Amino acid sequence: MSSEEKDPREGAPGEAAEQSKGSASSDETTPDSSFYDDPYHDESDHLYDDPHANPTGSGTAGAGGSKPEKQGDAGSPASPPPPPPPDKGDDEGDDEGDKDEEGMARMSFLEHLEELRTRILRALAGLLVVYVLCIAFSNDLLQLVVEPFTAAAEWVTAKHGVAVEIINIRPLEQFQVQYIKVPIVAAVFLGSPWLMYQAWLFIAPGLYKREKRWAMPFIFTTASLFILGGLFCYFIALRVTLQFLLSVSIDIVKPQISVSEYLNTFIILEIGLGLVFQLPVLIFFFTLLRLTTPRFLLRNIRYAVLIMFVIAAIITPTGDPLTMTLFAGPMILLYFVGIAASWLLVLRREGRSLPWLRILLALAVFFAIVAAVVAYMYFYRGFRFGSLLP
Repeated sequence: MSSEEKDPREGAPGEAAEQSKGSASSDETTPDSSFYDDPYHDESDHLYDDPHANPTGSGTAGAGGSKPEKQGDAGSPASPPPPPPPDKGDDEGDDEGDKDEEGMARMSFLEHLEELRTRILRALAGLLVVYVLCIAFSNDLLQLVVEPFTAAAEWVTAKHGVAVEIINIRPLEQFQVQYIKVPIVAAVFLGSPWLMYQAWLFIAPGLYKREKRWAMPFIFTTASLFILGGLFCYFIALRVTLQFLLSVSIDIVKPQISVSEYLNTFIILEIGLGLVFQLPVLIFFFTLLRLTTPRFLLRNIRYAVLIMFVIAAIITPTGDPLTMTLFAGPMILLYFVGIAASWLLVLRREGRSLPWLRILLALAVFFAIVAAVVAYMYFYRGFRFGSLLP
């Protein structure tokens, strides 16, 4: 081989030096490319070769491209960096959620139906016991039921000079009234705490532990408001309604009312107003479950008033404005009571202090309205407390 024909692999000495220099600089600036060449290489072994993946920010290790020494045995693969410690608040929230869910029961659909059947049977059993006790006082209870009619009839007789009677038109009518209907109505009101207790036991398994503390307030408040609604109907609403009904066309038609028809009206009004008085409890629990807010209730008050008048028109036996207002008025007042209760709940939930001045002012307005209603009944409707006592 001649000196002019040289092996192309043999370059000039200067070119070899430049290539070796470029190779050295490339080795110092670029990471090892064997990671990309070896398909079976573990990716975690080159975690610290990437300067962006090194949590210490130190880039590649010292001269010669060697990686920093890893923890553990010499031949074992390196483990990934430990995860950051979890937030303490998240652990506390999870622990609190776990504690809340400890008392929750997991039931299937059939188990829910079985639980509902059990609660209904126990509620009816308790109602039956109270009903048997009420039968022993059926005569006294019948006199109490007829008392609002007697007071309204006396008022109509004194004003129009026409006698009004309550009569029996069927052989079994008086027996059904005295020993079946009247004791059942009395048992429903007297046994309302037991009924509310069974209702709470049915819904309690699906509540969180922190929500089950409302058991006693729920039972006491619902039973008290149900009885209060019955008392309002007995002493005020029923008497005003009867005075209006018995005065219609009294100069043309002499009123003689069947005791069964009167008792049906009595039951509808008593049960209806008892359920209407549950409105504050309903609003409070909707706020507790975050389904509504006091601001939303106040913003839509005009629609609420319209719905209340529609309900009053349904549950009242007449459609006259006086009777509808007499029934819708307590509902509107109870609506504001429910808003106040939900507002206090929101204040407690947000950790704010109670504005006692506003609370006292609201109570003053409430009692002023009650005093105005009592004064109207006393001076214009002949309402007397002494004659109503059993």
